[in-house]
Amino acid sequence: MATTPPARSCATCVAAGSCLRRPPLPKHQLTVAEGLARLPGSRGERFVELFRHGTLTVELYAPRGNDPQSPHTRDEAYVVVEGTGWFRNGAERHRFGPGDVLFVPAGVVHRFEEFSGDLMVWVFFYGPEGGEKTT
Repeated sequence: MATTPPARSCATCVAAGSCLRRPPLPKHQLTVAEGLARLPGSRGERFVELFRHGTLTVELYAPRGNDPQSPHTRDEAYVVVEGTGWFRNGAERHRFGPGDVLFVPAGVVHRFEEFSGDLMVWVFFYGPEGGEKTT
C-alpha cells in the first residue's frame, strides 16, 4: 500500500496508521467541493489527499499566493480545474488554463507561477519511487 510522506500527514495519523480527524477516503467518487471543504488543512496546507489505491494517490491542490513545491519522488499528472497562469516544468515554462493536463516526471523541479487566485488542480501521483521507466 502506498504511504503518504510524513510532511503530508499529522504525527497522530501516521502513528495510528490512519487519520483520526477526518472521514475515511471515498471509494469511487471524488468532488472538488469535498476537497475544498477540507482546505486549508490544520497547518495551513493547501492540498488534501482524497483517494489511494495501489500506487495511485489523488489530491486536490489549491495554492494561494505562491507555490512552494519541491520535486516529488513519483511521477505526477495535474488536471487544472480552475485558474490560469504559468507552469514551470524543469527548464520549460508555459501557460496553463482550465482543462489542461500537466505531466511531471519524478524528481523534476516544477511549480505554478504567476497564477490566478482561484487555482485548483487535481494531482495524480502514481508508479514506483523514482518514476516509471521511459520507453
